[in-house]
Amino acid sequence: MNSRRINSRCPIQERFLQRKNERENLDRFIPNRSATDFDYARSMLTGANKGKVNLADNSPAKEAYRKVLAEAFNMNRTRIFAFKNKPPTPIEAIPSHLTSSSSNLSNTSKYSKPRRHIPQTSERTLDAPDMIDDFYLNLLDWGSANVLAIALGSTVYLWDATDGSTSELVTVDDECGPVTSVKWAPDGRHIALGLNDSQVQLWDSTSNRQLRTLRGGHSSRVGSLDWNNHILTTGGMDGKIINNDVRVRQHIVEEYIGHRQEVCGLKWSASGQQLASGGNDNLIHIWDRSTASSSSPTQWLHRLEDHNAAVKALAWCPFQGNLLASGGGGGDGCIKFWNTHTGAQLNSYNTGSQVCGLVWNKNERELLSSHGLSQNQLTLWKYPSMVKVAELNGHTSRVLFMTQSPDGNTIATAAGDETLRFWKAFGTPSAAEVASKSLAKANPEPFANSNRIR
Repeated sequence: MNSRRINSRCPIQERFLQRKNERENLDRFIPNRSATDFDYARSMLTGANKGKVNLADNSPAKEAYRKVLAEAFNMNRTRIFAFKNKPPTPIEAIPSHLTSSSSNLSNTSKYSKPRRHIPQTSERTLDAPDMIDDFYLNLLDWGSANVLAIALGSTVYLWDATDGSTSELVTVDDECGPVTSVKWAPDGRHIALGLNDSQVQLWDSTSNRQLRTLRGGHSSRVGSLDWNNHILTTGGMDGKIINNDVRVRQHIVEEYIGHRQEVCGLKWSASGQQLASGGNDNLIHIWDRSTASSSSPTQWLHRLEDHNAAVKALAWCPFQGNLLASGGGGGDGCIKFWNTHTGAQLNSYNTGSQVCGLVWNKNERELLSSHGLSQNQLTLWKYPSMVKVAELNGHTSRVLFMTQSPDGNTIATAAGDETLRFWKAFGTPSAAEVASKSLAKANPEPFANSNRIR
């Protein structure tokens, strides 16, 4: 086999290993005097027979010897810098046989993701008569079973997003109503209703049956609710925050005291360890579940006082567990970001209008905010730059209530203009994202045994 044959897979290595002649590849400059006549030079230097050439020194024997010596020591070149071969052909960093079969790769590598289309108008609009135009209430929620619950006056309606059907869950008595808050349990079957008379009702949506009523925790209307597994947390106009264990008869297990006015925002973190609460006193409190006490009111972990209006909009970041976004009311209009481990404010951005709701995109680093006067719009922001991606218009009154579909693609909003609108603000995730999320999802079901609710 010819040792000079080049292997195209490793051209760079072979360029250093295969040297034809060591003298031709050294990196030092060595002068070559092959064109110099040393005999003539010696004769001229000694001065002997000046101007004459000693013919005896140019005998055939000496001439033959000089030629053999020049060939042996490679002294027969007339130029020092001589190129015998053309430069080698440039070699591709990636062999062509590896890239030819994936021609689409070069086309898609220019852009990591195609630019998505964000519809500027709502995908669907439904009538919502008797919608209460009250900033401090929470009257809209989308459950994990893909059913939307909305409270209109004293009646709670269920809209099934799968087939678009509507049903009535309950109409509460006039002395109890109106309904001031709704919140689905993690199982998507059971739902909690906060009422104007301070009571909280638990319902089974599949059988339209009331399971129990929670009393004694609050002295006035219950405007905010959130679940943490089997714990239902309620916030009232009295400033109290109550943890209710729905599995036991004595349901009040912890009480958080810190707000001086109505609690209008409640959100548990994904880990279930921290609770964020916002109130009409312009305060945000961060509560740690590990320090909760059943014998005495629990002290807050952080008190955040930087907003200048009521704080209803609260949203935990899905890709960073200790990042909380909050929005201030009409006298503030700011979206602020907090590190809830340290209590430090990370950033603040003035939107110029009342912030009524906040929702994170589950698939992109984006945040959607709903607003009141003057434009009553939805705004999509890029995080953390807070560059405005899009504005969605359609409501003619304050967009007070906003919730997200279970798959994260669709946003539902309700306003004082008595309309319920659906928006495709976040687009559709890829099949790979859906598969990875479904494998990682393991939500506990607090109502696995409904007979435990008494």
